[in-house]
Amino acid sequence: MRYVAIGDSFTEGVGDERPNGTPRGWADIVALTLARVQDSPIEYANLAVRGRLLAPIVGDQLDAALALAPTMLSLNGGGNDMLRPGMDATRLIAMTDVAARRVVDAGVHLVLIAGPDPGAGLPFGNAISRRGAVLTEAVHTIGERHGATIVDVYRDLEIRRPGYWSPDRLHLNAAGHHRVASLIMSALGHPDSVPLPPPDAEPIRTVGTELRYYREHVLPWMTRRLRRRSSGDGRRGKHETWVTVHPA
Repeated sequence: MRYVAIGDSFTEGVGDERPNGTPRGWADIVALTLARVQDSPIEYANLAVRGRLLAPIVGDQLDAALALAPTMLSLNGGGNDMLRPGMDATRLIAMTDVAARRVVDAGVHLVLIAGPDPGAGLPFGNAISRRGAVLTEAVHTIGERHGATIVDVYRDLEIRRPGYWSPDRLHLNAAGHHRVASLIMSALGHPDSVPLPPPDAEPIRTVGTELRYYREHVLPWMTRRLRRRSSGDGRRGKHETWVTVHPA
């Protein structure tokens, strides 16, 4: 098996950092679990970069991914587009459909993922959730059209609990990434193959914690938008060529 993942911070693994600060995330967990359930090494690549909009994901990242000749490819994107004003859902859906067709036409098993709904914890969260619902519906339509494995994390109510999210309320924590990996492995026919750590204790939100949240997370994000900067500027995918993952 040769598995490649493309996407943004969700797929890169932001929020589930190892002690040395490098992100792990659900895609790494899926790769390890696949090796374990089939009891043989697999090749794994991860081209995802935090902050990426859908266009470069289904453009540059997909080009590079297909050049690796994978047997399975996971695709998630659009989360950063949802956070921008004036999101063009029709354009995003069309790009996703073209990308799915390219993957399937290349003879690659496509795993199409609708990401989790961060709306409950974010400013203007209701608007973000509504956009996510539109894109999730499209994921089902596109996935069914192309015979993809569909993983609907957006409609998973459990993962919406605050205990599955990082302090920035935008990225999942370790428990959240493990839950996503479990949902994906279940969709691939291997339920209960991912150990699930309990979610963190749900934080108590006070005026003080909310002010700190806006100062430490919302304000830096707004500043980057005003400067037209991205958290992924200058970054590359963490595994741009194959790495061998052994059963453990």
